[in-house]
Amino acid sequence: MSAADASTLRLALVGNPNCGKTALFNQLTGSRQKVANYAGVTVERKEGRLHSAASGRHYAVLDLPGAYSLHAASLDEAVTRDVCRGFYPGEPAPDVLVCVVDATNLRLHLRFALEVRELGKPMILAVNMMDAAQRRGIAIDLAALERELGVPVVETVAVKHNGARALVEQIDRTAAHPHEPSARLAEGADLHAETRRLLSLAVTMPTRTAKIDDALDRWLLHPVFGLLALAVVMFLIFQAVYAWATPLMDLIEAGTGALGGWAGGLLPEGPLSSLLVDGIIAGLGGVIVFLPQILILFAFILALEESGYLPRAAFLLDRMMASAGLSGRSFIPLLSSFACAIPGIMATRSIQDPRDRLATILVAPLMTCSARLPVYALLIGAFIPQKTVWGIFNQQGLVLFGLYAAGILSALVVSWVMKKWRRDKSEHALLLELPSYRIPHPRDLLIGLWERAMIFLKRVGGIILALTILLWFLLNFPAPPEGAIGPAIDYSFAGRIGHAMAAFFAPLGFNWQICIALIPGLAAREVAVSSLATIYALSAADDDAAIQALTPVISDGWSLATALSLLVWFIYAPMCISTLATIKRETNSWKQMGFAAFYLFALAYLASLVTYQVASALGAG
Repeated sequence: MSAADASTLRLALVGNPNCGKTALFNQLTGSRQKVANYAGVTVERKEGRLHSAASGRHYAVLDLPGAYSLHAASLDEAVTRDVCRGFYPGEPAPDVLVCVVDATNLRLHLRFALEVRELGKPMILAVNMMDAAQRRGIAIDLAALERELGVPVVETVAVKHNGARALVEQIDRTAAHPHEPSARLAEGADLHAETRRLLSLAVTMPTRTAKIDDALDRWLLHPVFGLLALAVVMFLIFQAVYAWATPLMDLIEAGTGALGGWAGGLLPEGPLSSLLVDGIIAGLGGVIVFLPQILILFAFILALEESGYLPRAAFLLDRMMASAGLSGRSFIPLLSSFACAIPGIMATRSIQDPRDRLATILVAPLMTCSARLPVYALLIGAFIPQKTVWGIFNQQGLVLFGLYAAGILSALVVSWVMKKWRRDKSEHALLLELPSYRIPHPRDLLIGLWERAMIFLKRVGGIILALTILLWFLLNFPAPPEGAIGPAIDYSFAGRIGHAMAAFFAPLGFNWQICIALIPGLAAREVAVSSLATIYALSAADDDAAIQALTPVISDGWSLATALSLLVWFIYAPMCISTLATIKRETNSWKQMGFAAFYLFALAYLASLVTYQVASALGAG
């Protein structure tokens, strides 16, 4: 550590969730921040740099996870407690604690501030959202609070320019003359009673809740209209993640293709050119192509969270999800997994209970992601007649809907089984604060999106790139011998593995060509379509052409039982390294990733085996 670093005062922002702490952190640090994980856990660690123009001082600012109490009930709260006390391994103790409280909800937030004060460290109380409190007619005597608490008290408006000026000035004064709180509670004192005393002395509140909040909640928390409103919101998110991202994803794919063509033109044909174009560039493109979905999804989630609506959605759905062993907070991650399981798994960070979060992560891959659609389109088009059922429904569309429904029902069944088998059979009640509604600040949304984009690229990119290069090697080496007449892939390591796999997958009706296609399909499920085209010595410029060319070949060469078995296989199989890598990163556990891969593979094999054998017995083989 340099001398400059050693002399830098370390500030830690602490507070309840929904107190505006992160918005205040963004205002203090701007773009001078970085996000990582605390050692050994998946809890985010956000640190930034603050420069005070008035004093010329530099500060390191740590945004600690939101906590309702220092008596930790979650991993987030445990990290906050240990960092505040200076007990967290490898994390320097903060010099000053800045406790952020919501001016419109001091009844809840002051109790936590009293807990923080009892640590005995230099502390500043930042009363945030003062503008919202004034609009509601809430009067707060800051001088009385400061006198009774024995710590400096300042007002802030985190969403306004210079809304943290008074806080920075107080930080400078505390840095020059640090002091411990001058008031402490007697041992065994009741925090709730002390909170009520402070409120009676310093706060005048006309009503406990805002009129606009009450009016909106009458509709948005209604057991019928609330669920309808939530369905509309979820439909919009689903459409946005699936449809709005498509042009950007197409642009990224076109850019990756153009870059590959340009790079390939610079190098002579050979292994080096193939590695660069087919391995590295294609591998990076395969990761970055998910970024539009990630950003659109998190833009909605951040906006819903900042607006105060997300806790209400979780409240509405909690009873329904709890019956399957999940939480109300699981709904949005599972819904987003229909576009891609990767952003869906990342979205589970909004689930505070570690047990419910893990259950959601493990069932998210069962949602039918968009990467399965090329495979579904190929097999349904080849084997399911296009005709009208019951006068109004398209038979192929009904089969596609059935595949989606099978994924949803399977996820609910799996989560229910996990609930029955887990050691902790206690019911974890969903405890939520319903914050006031507010309009999200664009600065906070943009900073949040930038952070999540970097997390995604850093966490997943390296693993996927390495595995894509490995798959490239398996598909291209060794080269076919002279005079070979079959496709080159037949002579590669992947081809040999495919022939070896055929005996294991024969009970499912899979031939060696299908087995080979499953290998590159590990990088992304949709790759299986172009891989089948290559294996059958067909050429296609894109997936649509591959589907058209393959349709007559497989419809003539495969039985209906094989097609149905392969359809069922893709409902369950862990055919996406990106998803498994994300599970590893989000759980920080090879064991959990291995369990997910094992149970998904076991489900896929068993379901496909039953499907093929039953279909064959009925004459479809």
